[in-house]
Amino acid sequence: MSWIEKLTGSLEQKKQYKQAIARMEALPAPYRDAAMAYHRYFMYSAGFLDGDTMVTLFADFADLWDRAAADATPLRDIVGADPVEFGEEFVKAYSGRQWIDKERTRLTDAIAKAEREQS
Repeated sequence: MSWIEKLTGSLEQKKQYKQAIARMEALPAPYRDAAMAYHRYFMYSAGFLDGDTMVTLFADFADLWDRAAADATPLRDIVGADPVEFGEEFVKAYSGRQWIDKERTRLTDAIAKAEREQS
């Protein structure tokens, strides 16, 4: 790993991420609109710390929408009745560290410490 990658993260991951996003942006409407709406949602909600996981998620997501567009699959057949639930379930399939993991550990440790002090 070069010194610049130590500062900015993997250049290969950035390249793969940009390719996945470009694939989604190239989709015909309404698939592009739906894919990019999920991209925005994932960037706010997923909280990934692991670049490999994020790149894999977006590459797989681009594959999903490529296939849906090629097959002219209705949007609701993909996302179901609840678009948020679909997004949440899609993200759950990718095991990676999330920013909230650190805070969950910190909260659990704080409660354990407080409990010990109470005794």
